[in-house]
Parts: sequence; C-alpha cells; structure tokens
Amino acid sequence: MKFLRINVMKKIAIVTCVFFNLLNNVYADGDVNVGQEKSALCGGCHGIDGNSPTPNFPNLAGQSAEYLIKQIKAFKSKTRKDSIMSGQAAAIEDADIPHIAAYFSNQKPTPNPADNAELAMKGQRLYLGGNSAKSIPACSGCHGPSGKGNPAAAFPALSGQHSLYITTQLQRFKNNERDNEMMRGTVANMSEEEMKSVAEYIQ
Repeated sequence: MKFLRINVMKKIAIVTCVFFNLLNNVYADGDVNVGQEKSALCGGCHGIDGNSPTPNFPNLAGQSAEYLIKQIKAFKSKTRKDSIMSGQAAAIEDADIPHIAAYFSNQKPTPNPADNAELAMKGQRLYLGGNSAKSIPACSGCHGPSGKGNPAAAFPALSGQHSLYITTQLQRFKNNERDNEMMRGTVANMSEEEMKSVAEYIQ
C-alpha cells in the first residue's frame, strides 16, 4: 500500500507540474490569433505583418517574443521613453502583451538589401570583429553572427532591420537617451561613420 501511495503521489506531482508548465507556456508564448486582432493599432507604423514600410519605425516581424514583451512593458512603464510609443503602449492591456508579441514573432521578416554595399562591408567587419583599438566589442557577441539575437537573454534580432532605425538607436544609446548600460558602453567610442556602417550591414 505504501508503494502504491508513493506512486500515486508521484503521478499527481507530475500532472500538477505539467499543468502549470502549460499555463506558463500559454502566457509566455501568447496566442497568435488573439495577437493578430490586438495588434491592429501597431500596423500603422510597423506594418500589418510587422514589416515596417517606413525606415524610422522598426520591423517587428520575426523578433523574439521575449524581447517584444520586454520593450512593450518598458514603453508602458516609461522606463524607455518615446513620444509615440509611450502613448501607444499605455493603451495595451497587460494581458494582451504576450499575444501581440507572439503574433509579430511568428511573422516572416522581409529582406532589406543594403543601400550602400561599400559601407555595409565596413560594417560587417565591425559587426563580426569589433574594433579592439577603440575598445568596441563585436555586435555578434550578443546578437549572434547572423543577427538572429538571443531570445533567452532578451537580446534582439537585428538582421534585416532598417539602417535608419538602427543608426538612430545607436545615437540614443551614445547620448544616454536609452537606459542600457551594456549598449552605452558598446557605442561610447563609436564614430558616426561606424554607426552608419554597422547599421547598413545589419540592414
């Protein structure tokens, strides 16, 4: 009887763990269909499928859900400041955030060819190898050699992102307008030309 009781308790524990893991996954991953409905407001700037038609607004298609959740919450709490996004994020219900993130992360990004191939080549060297003479680390260390990011660490995917948007964000990090100590340190010694070149390569 004792052996039987232990087995029953083990099964109950396993079922309980599986149940709560499923609940956590539903919340963490969100529902793509719900997200499509809730993301209608986002489409004006970021494109209905997350591929932004305007280069000063970022592409969201294919971005990790973890990063999108983090940024929406940052805009909502105003720890990341933006005159447009702070107002937009304020209108998003907390429960809808993972659904919206799931929808955009499941969309296919549209490739953006570089506008300046020569500048992109310079950016490639900086992205992959950094510049030790200026203490500039390689972007690939956090964002991956192919720019796919690191979802577990909430490091964003960069591949195919608009160069104008990337350049603007690098400038904001350098001017201490964005609160990220790691990125502030990364861009501290970058010139305007280096920012533009790595942004061109990323695009």
